[in-house]
Amino acid sequence: MNVTEIKEIKEFFSTPKNVVVVPHRNPDGDAMGSCLAIYHYLGSKGHTVTVVTPNDYPSFLKWLPGSKEAYKFDMQNRQAKGAIDTADVIFLLDFNALHRVGNDMQNTLEKYKGDFIMIDHHQQPDDIAKYLFSDTSICSTCQMVYHFIEKLDDVASINADIATCLYTGIMTDTGSFRFPSTTSVTHRIIADLIDKGAENAKIHNNVYDTNSYGRLQLLGRALSNLKVIKNLKTAYISLTQEDLDEFNFEKGDTEGVVNYALSLDGIIFAAIFIEDVEQKIIKMSFRSKGSFSVNQFARKYFDGGGHDNAAGGKSLISLKETIEKFKSVLPEFKEELLKSYEN
Repeated sequence: MNVTEIKEIKEFFSTPKNVVVVPHRNPDGDAMGSCLAIYHYLGSKGHTVTVVTPNDYPSFLKWLPGSKEAYKFDMQNRQAKGAIDTADVIFLLDFNALHRVGNDMQNTLEKYKGDFIMIDHHQQPDDIAKYLFSDTSICSTCQMVYHFIEKLDDVASINADIATCLYTGIMTDTGSFRFPSTTSVTHRIIADLIDKGAENAKIHNNVYDTNSYGRLQLLGRALSNLKVIKNLKTAYISLTQEDLDEFNFEKGDTEGVVNYALSLDGIIFAAIFIEDVEQKIIKMSFRSKGSFSVNQFARKYFDGGGHDNAAGGKSLISLKETIEKFKSVLPEFKEELLKSYEN
C-alpha cells in the first residue's frame, strides 16, 4: 500500500461504515487472530464490524476475544449473507484468492459490488482487491495487520484485545517464533503487544497446552502411520476417516501434526494426508526445511499453494491413490531435496 492508498483508506473510515472481515476456509490462528484484531480495532472507531468465517474453526481458538460474535457462513448462512450484502467494504485476511473460502461463499463474494481490502502474506495474490497489502517476507498476516495500523498512524489505539489476537496469530504462524521468517522486527512487535496487554503465557497455554484425550490418541495413531522415504529425505503421515472417527476428531485436532514428521533427523520434506469423506477430498499439509519450495510442489500437483516452507493442497482421488501419486512425483525433486541448505 502506498501513501495515496493509505490516505484514501483513512478518509474512507473517517465516517461510520459497515465492515465485513473474512478469513480463509478452515481458519487457523493467524486467520482468526487477524480478523478479530481488525474487528476490535475498527469497532473501537465506531464502525459496525462483522467477522464471517467460511466454516468452523478449532476449539483452541474459541477463547479469542470476539470469536463468539463471528458468523459461520455454512451454518449461519442468512446472517452471513445479510452482513456481506450490506457491507461498505470487505477485508480479505490471510488468503489471496477467493476460491480459498470454498465454493458457496466464493459465489457470494464474487457477486459483491463493493471494494475489497486484502492483507495477506502468501505468494501470487489474485487481482481482486482495490487495496492490496501483500508481503511474502512477513511471517504472518497478524504482523501485517500491526503494520497496517502502523501505516494509519494509530498503533496507540491497540488495546489488550487487539494485542491478544495479534500475538496469537504471530505465535501460531511462526511455530512459536522459531521459523526463519521470524525477524527482529517481529520480536519488537511482540514486545509491544505484551506491553499493550497480551498475556503471552496464557495465550500459549490456551493454544498448545490444552488437549482432549481423543486428540492425543489421534496423534498416537498419526505417529504410528508415519512413513519415511530416506533416499528422498521425505516423511509422510496418513489418517483415514476411520482413524478420525475412532478418536472423535474435532476441527483442529491435526493442527501441527505434520511438524512431527519434519522433526525427524535428515528429513527435508514432510506431508500429511487426511481423508475427508464429507467433502470427498484428501486434505494435505506440506512442510519443508531450507530451500525446497512446498508452495511450488503443491501448486504443480495438488491444487494448492502457500509459502515456500509451508503449504497445503487437496486431492479428489482416494487416499491410497493420492499417496501413490505423491510418491511417484517425488523423484522429480530429488536434486532439490538433496541440495536443500539444511542438509
